[in-house]
Amino acid sequence: MPMHPVVAEVTARIIARSQDSRAAYLAQIDAASRSGPGRAKLSCANFAHAFAALPDDDKSRMRNPMAPNLGIVTAYNDMLSAHQPYERFPEVIRAAADAVGATAQVAGGVPAMCDGVTQGRPGMELSLFSRDVIAMSTGIALSHDAFDAGLMLGICDKIVPGLTIGALAFGHLPMIFVPGGPMTSGLSNAEKARVRGLYAEGKIGREELLDSEMKSYHGPGTCTFYGTANTNQMMMEMTGLHLPGAAFVHPNTPLRDALTAAAAQRAVQIIAGTEAYTPMAKVVDEKSLVNAMVGLMATGGSTNHTLHMVAIARAAGVILTWSDFDDISRVVPLITRVYPNGSEDVNAFQAAGGMAFVIRQLLDAGLAHDDVVTVAGGGLRAYQREPFLEDGRLVWRDGPETSLNLDILRPVSDPFQAEGGLRLMAGGLGRAVMKTSAVKAEHHTIEAPARVFDDQDALLEAFRRGELTHDFVAVVRFQGPKANGMPELHSLTPTLGVLLDRGLKVALVTDGRMSGASGKVPAAIHVTPEAADGGPLSRVRDGDLILVDARTGRLEIKVDAAELAGREPARAHERQIGFGRELFGWMRRAAGPAEAGASVLFEEVA
Repeated sequence: MPMHPVVAEVTARIIARSQDSRAAYLAQIDAASRSGPGRAKLSCANFAHAFAALPDDDKSRMRNPMAPNLGIVTAYNDMLSAHQPYERFPEVIRAAADAVGATAQVAGGVPAMCDGVTQGRPGMELSLFSRDVIAMSTGIALSHDAFDAGLMLGICDKIVPGLTIGALAFGHLPMIFVPGGPMTSGLSNAEKARVRGLYAEGKIGREELLDSEMKSYHGPGTCTFYGTANTNQMMMEMTGLHLPGAAFVHPNTPLRDALTAAAAQRAVQIIAGTEAYTPMAKVVDEKSLVNAMVGLMATGGSTNHTLHMVAIARAAGVILTWSDFDDISRVVPLITRVYPNGSEDVNAFQAAGGMAFVIRQLLDAGLAHDDVVTVAGGGLRAYQREPFLEDGRLVWRDGPETSLNLDILRPVSDPFQAEGGLRLMAGGLGRAVMKTSAVKAEHHTIEAPARVFDDQDALLEAFRRGELTHDFVAVVRFQGPKANGMPELHSLTPTLGVLLDRGLKVALVTDGRMSGASGKVPAAIHVTPEAADGGPLSRVRDGDLILVDARTGRLEIKVDAAELAGREPARAHERQIGFGRELFGWMRRAAGPAEAGASVLFEEVA
């Protein structure tokens, strides 16, 4: 199947736009690859320090400077349900490496915070910056330069992007990402949303809400809705950094352990000096990043990836813009509905055909590039296979050619909607993105007076006071990276959803984030330039007429341009002290704009 002309054109312009930066990155990686295997470069003292704690039989093997050594970077902690299973992964990896004559060491750990715990709390203001901290921590872990390949143990929101950015600095090494898998299904998503709505209206108490939430989030593994964590897993499959079909296998099962062991052994097979040498720099390129964008649109994934994919791309010398996302979204159909875009969770998605079905459909329609490098070998076609155990042995079989549940997965020829789930919004208020895949068509356009709030708590208080009784566009500003670290504002979703259910026309416009859990309320998010950087949001006043039109991609303020420019801009409240926020002042000052990834790591966006 020939490539879709728009996907081909977007790919070509990304390659052209990135020519100089990509060449510089590849030159850096080529220089590192010529320095030779990790341990062979170490002096005797360096060598002894690196392996002093290993068992004697491993030390004997390590005396051979050419024997492979795998570096494990882990985001294990036992507070995150998704990361708790990683506690035992190093043991599985070491045994698998030993079986093929290699060794494996935990090179370092990275922080892993949970947005689900910090929603609406001060800690959420550290969430986005944790991605760059994780990237730097990954760099520190691998800086010992004693490894022939890396295994990245991370799964959740900022952790996979951070690990990817950090690992790309060592792109001469093969890197395989090792997921932990989703928790089993609990309370239905529809019931969970119903209970949250009742609590937002004050019709039930905290005990009833807590009981519902604990039935939803009830065991080890990733949260089962299709938020940023599970979108990460889609992205790893689409870019070829997982073993095929690894994303959505439950933790603590024989198949999950077999996939973890296979990742370690595959890493040994693709190190430098082998015929299958697969450095990460060759896996993550312009075409694989376009594949990730295509997957984002086809599955209605997290809006956070309009930040993360941009930052990941820059780490590989590739420059993406929101216009690329928008153009891809207009030609890639939505073929997946998983909560919050549908009623079922990722376990039902996996049972219906999962990523193997999605990838087959996208390749057969010419919407994704097959001619990419993957850690599995071959192109993206390898990822239309699924893993199974046969008599205890790991094998891959072709995934289903037809959907096993058309309410969750559909073919490209009969999609849920003709376009993907994302829209670039632009106009007098700046540039933003909107996730439209969960928003009903009748809510795609709203023109209403602004209600301006300088933080999310002010909006929630207005709701509790009964003030929000008319159509309005909620402008929640000073939530960008420079203002307060760009927290997710998902705590607003139940309240705004209640107002929508009451028959009001409501939309949100913000320089903050709404995450992969963005729901049915139209939300123009990531507005750039942000209010704290002098953007137009700082000049909006209560009563200004705002147009949010997802059909045309317009984000306008119906105020004369000269009048708007002449207004005194509002100033952000000083509130970045406490709960560790004072440690991140330099990151707020250095943060780049949202469309460039909201990162502190790249000089060109600083």
